Amino acid sequence: MRTGLAMAACGAFLMSLTACGGADGGGEGGKAGTEPGKARESETRPVDLTRIPGVGDRLQRRIPADSRQIVAVYGEGRNSADSTVVLYTKSGSVWKKTRTWAGHNGKRGWTTNHREGDRRSPVGVFTLSDAGGVLADPGAKLPYTRSASFQAPRYWAKSHWNDFDYVIAIDYNRVKGTSPNDPTRPEGQSKGGGIWLHMDHGSGTSACVSLPKSGMRYLLRTLDPALHPVVVMGDEADLKA
Repeated sequence: MRTGLAMAACGAFLMSLTACGGADGGGEGGKAGTEPGKARESETRPVDLTRIPGVGDRLQRRIPADSRQIVAVYGEGRNSADSTVVLYTKSGSVWKKTRTWAGHNGKRGWTTNHREGDRRSPVGVFTLSDAGGVLADPGAKLPYTRSASFQAPRYWAKSHWNDFDYVIAIDYNRVKGTSPNDPTRPEGQSKGGGIWLHMDHGSGTSACVSLPKSGMRYLLRTLDPALHPVVVMGDEADLKA
């Protein structure tokens, strides 16, 4: 287990937390979207199991050839905070659905040009390299940093206090191989950062993707660096583009 960051870095980290939560504790909550591959697909259309369902050529081409684990986040709509999170595992040339969870994304939905503070989650394909949280390592295969500096500020709504008990860093504007709360932003602060998979509080986030605690524990114990896991995330229209 990697050691936590020095407390001197905690102040910078608290600034970056606004990408994942906020003091207002608000957001568009509600029922998760239709499960991918059901109502959205024609009953007579053959399913190509060599592709991730609901993902068009633009993003399919960005999935690394050696990736055998994909966390797909299907946003309900461009301006919706509701998502369905699906883990796919590749067996031979075929992708198999392993688990599905209801989740949430940014309070204001999705964007293809994420900016700091826009409260929209970035659309795209991103690697998953590092994990951590307030709680002890549950048996993660990704490098895991346990640190009290992940703790959500107590001036946030109480429903948000456990958001970062478990987190998995989404490799958007960050340095791989570092703790998820490393504040370094290679593309600059204006492009945002601190985009994570983390525990759900029942409504939209400020840019992250959230899912139930059971889902986070499962992903931490399942995502394997040797299988080159990635997340493919976005609203329905942008995913299919």
